Amino acid sequence: MSEDDIEESRTDSEENYYVFLNIPQNASQEDVNSAYRRLSRLYHPDKHVDPDRKQEADALFNKTKVAYEVLSDPHRRAIYDSLGVAGLRTEGWEVVKRTRTPQEIRDEYEQLAREREERRLLQRTNPKGSVTIFINATDLFCSYDDDLDEDEFGGGSSLPHVEVSGMAFTQSIEAPLTLKDTASMSGNLSTSNGTGQGQVSCSVRRLLSERSWAEAELGVGSGLMFSLRGFRQLGKHLHATAHGFAYLLPNGLGRLGLMGTLGFQMDRHTVGYLTYKAGAPSGVQTMVVRETEHTRTSLAVYVGVPHSYLTASLLLKMPEAELKTRLVGKGGTFGFLVEYGVEKKISELSTLAAHVTLGIPTGVSVKIKLSRASQTYTANVRLSDELTVSPVFYGTVVPLLTWAAISRLVIAPYVRQQERQEADKRRQSNRERTAARRREAESAVNLMRETVARNRQAEELRRGLIITAAWYGRIVHASSGDQSESAGDEVIDVTIPLQCLVKDSKLILQEGSKSHLPGFYDPAPDVEKSLQVEYFFHGARHQTSAADRDALRIPKSSHRMES
Repeated sequence: MSEDDIEESRTDSEENYYVFLNIPQNASQEDVNSAYRRLSRLYHPDKHVDPDRKQEADALFNKTKVAYEVLSDPHRRAIYDSLGVAGLRTEGWEVVKRTRTPQEIRDEYEQLAREREERRLLQRTNPKGSVTIFINATDLFCSYDDDLDEDEFGGGSSLPHVEVSGMAFTQSIEAPLTLKDTASMSGNLSTSNGTGQGQVSCSVRRLLSERSWAEAELGVGSGLMFSLRGFRQLGKHLHATAHGFAYLLPNGLGRLGLMGTLGFQMDRHTVGYLTYKAGAPSGVQTMVVRETEHTRTSLAVYVGVPHSYLTASLLLKMPEAELKTRLVGKGGTFGFLVEYGVEKKISELSTLAAHVTLGIPTGVSVKIKLSRASQTYTANVRLSDELTVSPVFYGTVVPLLTWAAISRLVIAPYVRQQERQEADKRRQSNRERTAARRREAESAVNLMRETVARNRQAEELRRGLIITAAWYGRIVHASSGDQSESAGDEVIDVTIPLQCLVKDSKLILQEGSKSHLPGFYDPAPDVEKSLQVEYFFHGARHQTSAADRDALRIPKSSHRMES
C-alpha cells in the first residue's frame, strides 16, 4: 500500500487534522503546539459562561484535542499519515511498539488487516448452487401420429406434448480453515426419464506457495471417487495444472483418468494451452485464447478417441450496455453444431443469458440461464431432433421478443426504481452529513465572533489585512473576471472564519480541502468548489480566488484591484 494510494482513498468526509489545525503535513511539533494553543483559546469551555456556548465549545475543543493528540504523538502521527483515520481505529495498535518507522507501521497494519480478514474468512461459507431443468418440446415442431386407438387415451388431444425429462441440483459450501487451507463440500442430485443418481464429495485445497496449490477430493455416490489436482507456476509466462482421478464402481470395476495442461502467456492478451487426457475418452487438445477489453476469441483442435473436432468461438463484450454476445462453431467426426446467444446484466447481482444450439445430429435446443448472486437457474429446452427452419426461427425470435417485453415492462422500471432509491439514499446521507457539519461550523463561527472583532480592530489600527467578504462552495465565475455568481445554497459565507485565521496581517491556508477548516463545511458534496476572497490591505481593495485544495497566501500585490 503506497502513500499515493492511501491519499487517493481518502475522501473529503474523512477528518483531516492538518487542515483543521491549518498546518502543513510536514509541520514541526512547535507548529502543532502553536495551532493547538490558538484553537484552544477559541474553544476551551471554561472561556464561555452561556450553557449553550459552553456545550458548543466543548464539542469543538474535544475535536481540537483529538487532532493535537494524534499529530503530537510521533507513533500515532505516522499511522495517520500512512493510513488515515481508519488506521487509528484498527484493532491491535495498542500493542505495537512506539519505536517503529512509518514503513514498519504500514507493515504492522497490513499484518493486522490480514488477521482481521482471516477472522472474517472463518465466518464465511460462500454457498453456491444451481438448478437445471431439461425440457423436451420436440412435439411442438415434429409431432408423430400414433397407430394406437385414441379412445385408449381418453379420446386423444390435438395439443402438443411438452414434458420435463430431467432435473439436476447442485450445492456447495466452502469452509476456509486458514488463509492457506480451504475445505469444500458439494453435492449433486440428478434425474432423467425416471432414473436418478447423486453424489456427495469433500475436498481440501492448500496454498503451497504464491506459485502453487494442491487439492484432494473424495466423493461417494454411484461408487467411490478420489481425485488430486494441482497447479504450479513454472516461469514468468508458463504454468501447469494436473488432475488425476479414480472411480471404483459398485460392480467392482474401476476407471482411471489423468489430465495435464500447460499454459503459456504468448503476449499481453494471448494465452496458449496444450492439454493431454488419458483414460476414456483420451486425446490431445491445443487451444489459443485471445482476450481484450471488448472481445474474447478462441480456437481449439482436439484429436482423440472416439472423436476429433475443431472449435472456434467469438465473444463480444459491450461494457457500456452490460451486454455480451457469443458465437461458437464446432465440427468434427461427430457432426457439427453452431451456438449463438446473448448475456445481459439486469441488476447488480443478476445476469440473464439465452443461447440457441443447432447442429447434426444434435438438432435444435435453447438454453436460458438466470444467475442471481451465487445461485444459477438453467432451463435446457430441446426443440427438435432434426435441423429444420421452424424451430431455429422460433428458438431465436421468441426469446428475443420475450426478452424485449420483460426488459421494457419489468426490468427497466425495476432498475429505474432501484436507481432512484439509491440516489435518494445518497442525497439523504449527504444532507445529514452536511447538516452536522453545518451545525459544527455555525457553532465555531459563533465562538469566533469576539476574537474576530478584536483581530479586525487591531488590523484596522495598523491598516493591515481586513477580510471584507469571502465565499466558499460552487462559485461560477463570469467572463468579466471580477464578477461571479453563487449557486444558491451551494455557497457559504466564510468571512469570519478567514478573519479569525489572520495573524500579523497575513493569512496562510495550507493544501487540502478547505471544508475541514474551522467554521467551514462542504455545502456542495461531489461538486468542484473554490474559495473567493475580497480584502483590504493598506487601504487598497484586493480580490482573489483559489481552488478547493490549493494553498492560499495573502496579501499579494497581484490581488490588488484598480481604483
